[in-house]
Amino acid sequence: MIRVDVKPAVLRWACERARLDPAVLSMRMPQLPAWESGEKQPTLKQLEAFGRATHTPIGWLLGPEPPDEPMPIPDFRTIADTPVSRPSGDLLDTVYLCQLRQWWYEEFARMEGEPPFSFVGSAALAEPPEKVAASIRDALGFDLEERAQLATWTEALRRFIEQADAAGVLVMVSGVVGSNNRRKLDPTEFRGFALADALAPLVFVNGADAKAAQMFTLAHELAHIWLGETALSDSEARQVPDHRVERWCNEVAAELLVPLTVLREEHRPDAELRGELDRLARRFKVSTLVILRRIRDAGFLGFEEYWAAYDAELARLHESARGGGGNFYLTLGARVSKRFARAIVVSTLEGRSPFTEAFRLLGFRKMRTFRRLAENLEIRHGLPP
Repeated sequence: MIRVDVKPAVLRWACERARLDPAVLSMRMPQLPAWESGEKQPTLKQLEAFGRATHTPIGWLLGPEPPDEPMPIPDFRTIADTPVSRPSGDLLDTVYLCQLRQWWYEEFARMEGEPPFSFVGSAALAEPPEKVAASIRDALGFDLEERAQLATWTEALRRFIEQADAAGVLVMVSGVVGSNNRRKLDPTEFRGFALADALAPLVFVNGADAKAAQMFTLAHELAHIWLGETALSDSEARQVPDHRVERWCNEVAAELLVPLTVLREEHRPDAELRGELDRLARRFKVSTLVILRRIRDAGFLGFEEYWAAYDAELARLHESARGGGGNFYLTLGARVSKRFARAIVVSTLEGRSPFTEAFRLLGFRKMRTFRRLAENLEIRHGLPP
């Protein structure tokens, strides 16, 4: 039986890249500890199984050392103010897939003669966040009173996505890599990213995050599009990031979702804070953490009081989230952007794109799924029998 010479460091790197505990993986592959120690070598079949388990190309496992796999877009994420050094394979594969989709749509838009979107790169860091937030609100038709009438965060987020999509932004929301429900994305690793492009601006939102948190992520990434900055973020309302771009995008997002002038009118300083957070969160359709941050920004809370309230609210949300989770809108149209899905379905039915390319970019293999997607998008002309 032929054995394959695999370096232990490469095996450990593959486990780390896949965020898999070697001890857990050893339950499926009992010989893994011996491979890692160098006492034994796997067969080619065993190495292929290891590659599938860690989502690692077989060629990379055969190298003399772990490959250098840098993040292909600017990475503004930090942990304790320190840049994140190694992205997971799930994150990298998600970025690669979205880049492929964006490149395809950019070429489609060029062939269609679509003009570039003037809002991409229309803002600058020197501009007040209030001005840019107003620009985004106008471009999307983002109406605070309309949002207040929506019954749930799910409806509000869905409406927000539809507005951004209609304005020209490819908004993709998913909690898994592609269509692989076994590869769940981790919101503690990243919450979203923006790929700025004049013809195909794209925003990805980690759908594994809470619905109200996704709202802030989408607003934050839209600020990146207005700035014309491609970036990977771990945006959240709690922190004031050290990075100037992230700090500015957070300010724009907060102002877009909860304008300070409106908050000051709506907030009842004499009311009990816990109940006030829930009331205002329902009114603006954002997380209670965003509301807490805006109350602090408006000057109603001192520094120490704010941090104590924030930590208590964060603990409460974590406790209430146990046993729940999942995406708010688990449909293919939401995962790949309705704008993108419509474009590739039309292009394929007109014979300009092969079905194999459409299946690869949409993340499925069956004609039945393609047909169902086309019908959901109300595209019936040209469908094969």
